[in-house]
Amino acid sequence: MEYDFVPMPERKPLCWPDGKRMALILTTNFEYWDAVKDTDQVIYPGGPGIVGGTLAGRIYDNPNYTWREYGQRVGVWRMFEAFEEAGVPTSCTMNAKMGLERRAVIDHAVKKGYEIVAHNYEQSELLTDFQDNEEEERRVIRETLRVYRETVGRDAKGWLSSSLRCTPITPDIIAEEGLIFTCDLLNDDQPYLVRTRSGKPIVSIPYTSEVNDFTVFMRQGKDVDGGFAVFREQFDQLYKESAKSGRHMNIGLHPHVIGQPFRIRALTMFLDYVRQFDDVWFATREEIAEWYLQNHTSHI
Repeated sequence: MEYDFVPMPERKPLCWPDGKRMALILTTNFEYWDAVKDTDQVIYPGGPGIVGGTLAGRIYDNPNYTWREYGQRVGVWRMFEAFEEAGVPTSCTMNAKMGLERRAVIDHAVKKGYEIVAHNYEQSELLTDFQDNEEEERRVIRETLRVYRETVGRDAKGWLSSSLRCTPITPDIIAEEGLIFTCDLLNDDQPYLVRTRSGKPIVSIPYTSEVNDFTVFMRQGKDVDGGFAVFREQFDQLYKESAKSGRHMNIGLHPHVIGQPFRIRALTMFLDYVRQFDDVWFATREEIAEWYLQNHTSHI
């Protein structure tokens, strides 16, 4: 994976379209976990389970499976209602198996015009499982993109790996498959270009592991007011910095976490808060990527 190391003070000011100061993305992750897999590995990567202890993938883990399924059956609809009442869009990511097994969720997002980003085939299948097998990694990516096309009705433009576990050549493969951006890299508050072996650049539009409901609520144990405080603090600091050069902010959201009744207020309070700012760009990742491909020379 090749990209330049350019410290923030050495960059030219980043100017978003129409005089906007910040690009804000609220990510809703549509993720699907198989109930069992023929493996001794734990199949719920990416964070702690809802109960203590872990089970091999071949053993049905009822609390962890049904906790996550709550997000598909109930939590995501609570989130949809919050976004729609606030008039604020969400940028969604989709495991291919969500399109196959939970089609109603995808159809609703498509109907509302929300962006959907390809997000691996199944959440517990990591691209790092195939780091030494490019052919198999490409097969997983192509199958994901095929289901995306059939479910969403258009070609995908960007990629987020399950649990952010890409390989060093994932940007090369997705560029060769016609995509223009990746969300896997966590190392910036602005977009930048990743070079690929085909010569087609990939725009890095950073995801976040810290400003993320799983980290804030499940790892750090914050309550709803503490979660809102994290979201607001991140926004306020980036907004302050954006007076000199544009910033990008993302919040990672999971329907089985933020979609719980006792947590949803953290989201609705934040939506009410950011709606006060007229110079915030609620952009899709695709819009950011296309704009940056045309304007990156004025930045880096």
